[in-house]
Amino acid sequence: MMNGSTGQRTGGRGRLRAAAAALCLLAGALTATAVGGSPATALTPPVAITADDLSTWQTNGIVWSMAAGDGVVYAGGTFSTLRPPKAAAGTNEQPAVNFAAFDAATGAPTDCSLSFTISSGTATVRSLALSPDGETLYAGGQFGAVNGVGVSNFAAVDTATCTVRNNFKIAVSATVRALAVTSDTVYLAGDFTSVGGQTRNHFAAVSTAGASLLPFTANADETARAIEVTPDGQNVLLGGDFFRINGTNTHALAVVNATTGQLTKTYPGFIHNNSTVQDITTDATGFYTANEGSGGGVFDGRIALNLSDFQQRWRDTCLGATQAVAVYSGVLYSGSHAHDCASMGAFPDQPRKHLLAQSVDDPKLLPWFPDTNDGIGEPVGPRVMTQTGKNGRHYLWVGGEFTTVNSAPQQGLTRFADGPDTGVPWVPNVTLSTLNPGKIEVNWQTSFDTDDGELTYRIYKDNAATPIHTTTGYSVFWNRPQLTWTDTDVVPGQTYSYRITASDGINTSAKSPAQSATVATTTEAYPARVKADGATLYWRYDEGTSTFAHDSSGNLNNGFLRNAPAYRQTPAAVAGPSTAIGFNGTDEYAYSNRLHPAPARFSVETWIKTTTTRGGKIIGFGNLTQQNSTRHDKHVYMRNDGRLTFGVYSGSARTIATTGAYNDGQWHHVVATQGPSGMALYVDGQLRASNILYSTNENAPGYWRIGGDNLASWPNRPTSNFFAGQIDETAVYPTALTASQVSAHYALRNS
Repeated sequence: MMNGSTGQRTGGRGRLRAAAAALCLLAGALTATAVGGSPATALTPPVAITADDLSTWQTNGIVWSMAAGDGVVYAGGTFSTLRPPKAAAGTNEQPAVNFAAFDAATGAPTDCSLSFTISSGTATVRSLALSPDGETLYAGGQFGAVNGVGVSNFAAVDTATCTVRNNFKIAVSATVRALAVTSDTVYLAGDFTSVGGQTRNHFAAVSTAGASLLPFTANADETARAIEVTPDGQNVLLGGDFFRINGTNTHALAVVNATTGQLTKTYPGFIHNNSTVQDITTDATGFYTANEGSGGGVFDGRIALNLSDFQQRWRDTCLGATQAVAVYSGVLYSGSHAHDCASMGAFPDQPRKHLLAQSVDDPKLLPWFPDTNDGIGEPVGPRVMTQTGKNGRHYLWVGGEFTTVNSAPQQGLTRFADGPDTGVPWVPNVTLSTLNPGKIEVNWQTSFDTDDGELTYRIYKDNAATPIHTTTGYSVFWNRPQLTWTDTDVVPGQTYSYRITASDGINTSAKSPAQSATVATTTEAYPARVKADGATLYWRYDEGTSTFAHDSSGNLNNGFLRNAPAYRQTPAAVAGPSTAIGFNGTDEYAYSNRLHPAPARFSVETWIKTTTTRGGKIIGFGNLTQQNSTRHDKHVYMRNDGRLTFGVYSGSARTIATTGAYNDGQWHHVVATQGPSGMALYVDGQLRASNILYSTNENAPGYWRIGGDNLASWPNRPTSNFFAGQIDETAVYPTALTASQVSAHYALRNS
């Protein structure tokens, strides 16, 4: 049932709808140049549910359906036992045949026990919905008896006594997948083609008094999966696989009259032909769909539509099928297996994320990222959501196929609440830089908290109890920009140490490990020249064990280090206190935190030292971060014989290569440029290859990657995509460096 002020609903898949019911993602980098910014508050608005999972009993199978009311959560699915929180599968189990009821506030089962069975095949409860008064629980699925009482895929249960209503029976020919309820009508959706012996293709309605078949007719040509009543009770929202309702074209979504079933609004061509609607929910002003697709170019995300005119408000384009949606306090929570949200400015293709949140007014992802695994079955993780309140708390329950929640074992069920927030932000990754006399730059990678985007950072100097600097910054798991603060209250030649904490306003991380630096007495010549020549990304690899590659260019263009490369390798490529980094040639690499537009002209510069005979990519530009890119160019790679190749894609692969080999175990300076004068490749300050014909490259955004990425289909492809060796002093420029600039950089190596 819908709460008019919050958008709260008490049912899960096929949840009830009472007839009278009512109801920024900051991208880029931040800099901390002065004390300021309001301290962070736990739960970044409008998020009102924490990402901290609560202790909950488990099932030994899949939870397909839920409904909730008066502090009780009902769960149905395909399972046979329950077990306590944290209990391993097969231990401390008690029978629960495809159904269980739980205390919403404790997560423990109640004494309501029902057994849904079938004489042959596998029984399953696919839909649950409560009556508006909470006195009757309706169940649909594939089953022939409830506690031994014969039924036909559809049943009503008296919630006070937890017994089947014998005065509510009607034959449904096949599985019921969704239910919606008003005070006098139960709407059904599913696989069936007849109800009460009369033709009803996939949608039907019966009276709450005696289960009499009603005239409502909304015949679909394919499976129905979702059904909801609009808050004013005038219309019914239909979702599924169908292409026609009552013979009229409307794919996957339709609005029909609540009494007759006649079409109010159709959606031909609105949703991709290979996509379906899996779930629908509403609030006071809108309705929201969960969508699943199969094949290339499909639609897997969520759509928000207005109830006033049934037109689209927004849609997101994340890939990874959405199975369930629920609205609470202006936020749309969803269960999916989202793996690629790059098209809407979020994370590129990577391991799946299963729980997301968005404002009902804006599709941008909000900072709420609890997670499950895929689990068993299909598997896709979450399948259903429901919510209810008890004892002053609001609870969001999630059911599905998963077997872990927030990386800990937990099967079938989990729940979250509107507090308290107990999750602690990650400890910041910190590094120091002192390139000029009288200054220490304190750099850190913003942290991550599963339900807070805006965090407060406090810097402690020389083990002082009081922070010397406080600032705030916004971050999400795929975008953790660098922050920096410059300490000028230092003396050249003296050593200082720094530690940083991250706080969400309630929970504060431990202090980062102390990092120390001795203040420079003179300006380092090599980095000064790199910066003066306009580098927009400059990684020196001075970090200890962390995922942070800090940027010294002044543009806060930091990177992620993947799979624990060899840190602080010496001797480095250029003179001074800086160190290099080592990659194993198998899976270690770095990538830029920021997604960059394709540069029309550019230079990439780095130093390498290797003896590999397997080659590998040294630096390049690709569209993915957590796996090998599918679009990739603007790269320098080593062939198996040690020769270097510089390649761009301009209609086809365009490459130039050195005649000499550079896998001799010595440091070599490598610069590749492209601009109006074409391509050039320099090694150790000298031009080694060029071509004036190729002045364009692939026009697609990407991430700078160092140490490895895809090399499929490129000429003289080496054995390995990944580079085994040391890399140092990596820089990217928005211009083509001149030959004199390149030679000047090389000459400064011993300065």
